[in-house]
Amino acid sequence: MNFLRPVLLSGLLLLLFGFAFPGLIWAFAQLTPERAAGSPVVAQGRVVGFRYIGQKFTRARYFQGRPSAVDYNAAATGASNLSPTNPAFLAVAKARLDTFLLQNPGVTRAQVPAELLTASGSGLDPDLSPAGALVQVARVARARGLAPARVAALVQAQTAGPWLGFVGPAHVGVLQLNLALDALPAGR
Repeated sequence: MNFLRPVLLSGLLLLLFGFAFPGLIWAFAQLTPERAAGSPVVAQGRVVGFRYIGQKFTRARYFQGRPSAVDYNAAATGASNLSPTNPAFLAVAKARLDTFLLQNPGVTRAQVPAELLTASGSGLDPDLSPAGALVQVARVARARGLAPARVAALVQAQTAGPWLGFVGPAHVGVLQLNLALDALPAGR
């Protein structure tokens, strides 16, 4: 008799939290199927990325997003879990800063936002702050043969304000910004 209660309770909890609750969450997610699927971004008839999943851009002609601790692998999201005082963390941040300064001549250390040196908690952050995008304008403009003012204006046009005007920070979707850049005629 003492054995039956725990077995029944375990079975009930398994059904409730192993099947019913995940099923409820899945059903709720189907109310917004685009978001549940990561919001695919389609360009020229093919999926080129996802709105809510960051990806790696390495060419000088593109804006680069936040670094990723998981190399932008959506199947293995995660952070480095190193504290800001950990020597390994500091070495990685310094290496990223040195690389960024080399790729973006004329930018000083003080101008580089921390978000460009540290990975996000998921390792897949698709957005930058406006400052994180604007600090890259000169490099992108030079690589594309565009006027820096035109590229900066595009960053401003692609900047989304806080949700409902006050929830969260302003942000720029890196993939959407790069697609808008590709749509610009060259030499302007």
